Formats: sequence, structure tokens, C-alpha cells
Amino acid sequence: MEVRPTGGALGAEILGVDPRSVTEGEVQDIYQALLEHEVVFLRNTQLDDAGHLEFAGRFGTPSVFPLFKVLGETEPTFQVIHDGPGSEPAADHWHTDVTWIAEPPKAAFLRATLVPERGGDTMWGSMSTAYEALSTKMKTFLNGLTVRHDNSSFIKGMEKKMGAEAAAPLTEKLREQYPAVIHPLIRTHPDNGRKTIFFGGGFMREIVELTKPESDALLAFLGRHIEEPAFHTRWRWCQDDLAIWDERSTVHRGLSDHFPREREVRRCVIDGDRPV
Repeated sequence: MEVRPTGGALGAEILGVDPRSVTEGEVQDIYQALLEHEVVFLRNTQLDDAGHLEFAGRFGTPSVFPLFKVLGETEPTFQVIHDGPGSEPAADHWHTDVTWIAEPPKAAFLRATLVPERGGDTMWGSMSTAYEALSTKMKTFLNGLTVRHDNSSFIKGMEKKMGAEAAAPLTEKLREQYPAVIHPLIRTHPDNGRKTIFFGGGFMREIVELTKPESDALLAFLGRHIEEPAFHTRWRWCQDDLAIWDERSTVHRGLSDHFPREREVRRCVIDGDRPV
């Protein structure tokens, strides 16, 4: 196995491994590369849906997405994200997935199944590097603060796609079964002890310990801070590429510069634990 870094702060391409037939030793090596580089990429995996889920399952328990749970699903499956003329891209902003649940995902596995002729790259940002770039006094201030996360922005996206009336039965269940949760603004990675900014993007409502104006100002500052290119890596997709990223220490965004050309990716995540 060869690991080739793709960026200064994070990211690496893994070569010499076939995810359809990995050994336990290779799984451990890939996970160690993930801990070091925070997002790793495998080219031309030739995985089908079953193989994708099976491979993810070597690293943990594949999750059932909250919306699918509300619909009665009990088996893990994919979120299929399809952009095109009838479906505008909705992920072109920095975020971490599903931070509005008590135990957000540990890692995500994203496979490209339809790649546009141009555009549609995905970017990742290292929130451990972003934290380390802060001043000592700012780190001291941020440690111990907590943030309220909820699913209101996710629900607004559903209402935009389905219409508020059609979405109402589902959105009511989502609000009832997944109320707002409180997470630390700065979390400690359970495997390597690094501190990281836990940035949920639009899922973050307010910093609990501050007034609303103070909270808005601080979250806006952090949003600007993580835009620093030195914290980023960028991946140009080819068919059947697979990206694996650590949801505990990164943010990501799916660029929308391909629209209205079509793009489809399939994502599954594995269960995480409560951020501390």
C-alpha cells in the first residue's frame, strides 16, 4: 500500500489496495492513514452498492440515516445525492454531516457514480489544523463553549424540494424524534487526542453560553477562519472514486460549479459517539 499526500494540511491518495478484497491488516493501515490525513481517496474502486456498504462495514457499524429511520427503515443504505436540471446542488457550503443527532457519524464513505464533464469537485477542510492556527487566548476562550445544533436547515431543504405541505408528515416526525442537541464547540478526537473545531455549518443555531449577538459574531468569525485555503484539499472526481473522511475532524463542501450538468454520488456513514 502506498499513501500519497494530496494537500499540506490533509488528504492522501491510497494506492495498491482493492477495497473489494481487503485484508484486516489493510483495513487497519487505511484507518491509520485516515487518522493521519483526515480524508483519503481510492481511485477506480469498481465497487457496487453491496461492496460499498460491506467495505464501510469493515470500519464500524453502517448507519441508518435519520430520515430513513423516520420512514421505517432498519437496514443501512445510501444517501443518493443527484444534482441535475431538476435538482439544484445543496451542499456547496462548509459543514459536517448530521451534527443534529446525539451521536454524529464517525466517518463517511462517498463514491462517485456519475461524474460531470467538468466541475463538481469536493473540498475538505482540516478542523484540527484550523484549531491549531488560533491564538492561545482564543483557544482558551473557545474551550468549554457548547453549541445547540438542530435539523431546521435540513427540514427547510426538504420543504424546498417536496413542498411544505407534502413534507409536513415527515418534518413533524423529524422534529419530534430528533430534538436539538448540545455539542462542544471544540471537541477532542477520541483516537489521537487532537482538538478540533466541531463545525456543523447550517446545523448550528447558537452558542449556549453567549448572548445571541455574541454567538452570531463568534460563529461568523469561525466561518471566515475555516475558509483559509491552507486548511483545505480538493478532489477532482473520476468514475468509481471513493473518498473516506473523518467526520470528527473535518468539514467538507460539494462544489456546485458543474450545475446544471448532472452529478451523482452515494454516501454511507458509520456510527459515531457523543462528542466530548
